[in-house]
Amino acid sequence: MIANYHTHTKRCQHAKGEDREYVEAAIAAGYRILGFADHCPWVFPDGYVSGIRMAPSEVDGYFYSLESLKKEYAAEIKIHIGFEAEYLPRLMEAQEKLLADYPVEYLILGQHYLGNEADNVYMSHKTEDEERLKEYVDCVLAGVATGKYLYVAHPDLINFAGPAAVYQKHMRRLCEGLKQEEMPLEINLLGLLEGRRYPNPLFWKVAGEVGNSAIIGVDAHAPEQFLRSDTVEKSKKWAMEYGLELVDRDILL
Repeated sequence: MIANYHTHTKRCQHAKGEDREYVEAAIAAGYRILGFADHCPWVFPDGYVSGIRMAPSEVDGYFYSLESLKKEYAAEIKIHIGFEAEYLPRLMEAQEKLLADYPVEYLILGQHYLGNEADNVYMSHKTEDEERLKEYVDCVLAGVATGKYLYVAHPDLINFAGPAAVYQKHMRRLCEGLKQEEMPLEINLLGLLEGRRYPNPLFWKVAGEVGNSAIIGVDAHAPEQFLRSDTVEKSKKWAMEYGLELVDRDILL
């Protein structure tokens, strides 16, 4: 792989390793472009404190550290700095104010919740509710329509346990909408590495039929995950199996 845009840091509270270790591991693995996209902080109402993302007070340190590394390793790797974020309309204004003075290069859309996480259920919790599946697709497409996001991370995150035909009906609408926007879908390496429910064959069968392009995202939560060439090869075979064109270049140019 040449590029990865999905890299976390320990600030999200469920990743490990120092920022420098991620950069050096990516260089050792042969990457030429490294995007950091840690879980974006939100300014939650009522003082809610998230346990799965950096706090607003950590944004300064995030940019200071990564911009320093960007300069230090410029001859070896190109570093981009962004966030993985949900599309949550009610909270967007406060988040935009928080980040307004920072050089955010990109966002990737990772729809972990459909609303404020303080009173919402994580998308990977099993559901047979078709309305929830529809709402997930509607939310992702609405986020994409804003033009704020580079691509959709783990688009098959939602854990729908209802009929396959219902799942594929709604996911076809998602894939068609993203193809129209010429936006790639992420084959998530962390899901492959840990044997999670995603990547989901039912989803990628639809993506292949629609003709979507795909991008590989390491979703790194530990530096050593960059060195798993076996998982990269597995993801490439996955793309080939479903006839997906892989995007592997600097898509921020």
